[in-house]
Amino acid sequence: MTRGVHVVLPAGVDDPAMPSGGNTYDRRVCAGLAAAGWSVREHPVPGDWPRPSPADRAALAGVLAALPDGATVLLDGLLASVSPAQLTPHAGRLRLVVLVHLPRDDEAEARVLAAATVVVATSEWTRRRLVEAYGLGGDRVRVARPGVDPAAVAPGSPAGTELLCVAAVTPHKGHDVLVEALAELAGLDWRCTWVGALTRAPEFVDRLRVRLAGAGLADRVRLAGPLVGERLAAAYAAADLLVLPSHAETYGMVLTEALARGVPVLTSAVGGVPEAVGHAPDGRRPGLLVPPADPAALAGALRDWLGDAALRRSLRAAARGRRGTLTDWTVTTASLADALTEVAPA
Repeated sequence: MTRGVHVVLPAGVDDPAMPSGGNTYDRRVCAGLAAAGWSVREHPVPGDWPRPSPADRAALAGVLAALPDGATVLLDGLLASVSPAQLTPHAGRLRLVVLVHLPRDDEAEARVLAAATVVVATSEWTRRRLVEAYGLGGDRVRVARPGVDPAAVAPGSPAGTELLCVAAVTPHKGHDVLVEALAELAGLDWRCTWVGALTRAPEFVDRLRVRLAGAGLADRVRLAGPLVGERLAAAYAAADLLVLPSHAETYGMVLTEALARGVPVLTSAVGGVPEAVGHAPDGRRPGLLVPPADPAALAGALRDWLGDAALRRSLRAAARGRRGTLTDWTVTTASLADALTEVAPA
């Protein structure tokens, strides 16, 4: 008999103007489960998640109330973790599986995860964080790491001057730290492309534009906005180094997207980032990790990259080695399917 799952996710999951790792993850696992023979019924919920209005909460409550008794329900944590009043009344009649992309570490999330039958985390770091923060039994929290599609190796330029940052331009992604680091390197040859939504924190983006202009960098830092498909692939292919100066990350899918092309990474050593960066088969890191919120450290690492050809060769070799160890989305789907199978009726 075909197993079935109801997937409750944000309505904007397919919005090309607002791409995110969480949206990509949701879309890929839904497709993967369907390809693996599951009956997947999606229930998009409109609203400003995770900052829902009363109407947004009512919409979620309506979706859950309409699901049949005994249904297996996979809920994106963006909605679930802020909605204990809507979820907990259904804990006895629905098999609730909550997918946590980014832990909130608050009472609302604690209530939701306590009511869930199974919790799925997107990294081992996130699993440990949830177990420690909420006292969840380790057997109730499973890991389904993001996959990555195979891609051609990016050729790279001899001087390594093409820098790429792929992230929505918001405070927690650390673009302000990157601006200050780049300002220290104004005398060196480099160009930096920012790929990511510019509308989530418009005042922050405006401040960054002013700072870039004041530092004389406006013509060297290109704010490309969100890119998807072939245009995003072209941005990776043209890059020498991916830079991700985030203040927090549970994994960092853009890191493995770069590594899948043999592009080294420079990133903050936060959360699940070291797990995503990983190691080449010979044990080398395929990139550089620096402390978060430290423009001087980021600038120093960039200076090393730009000024040391031997370092660039070593990191590129390590990135190409790491490329061969990455797993695709079928592995992610299989891990998630294993968790769902434990709670789904045959």
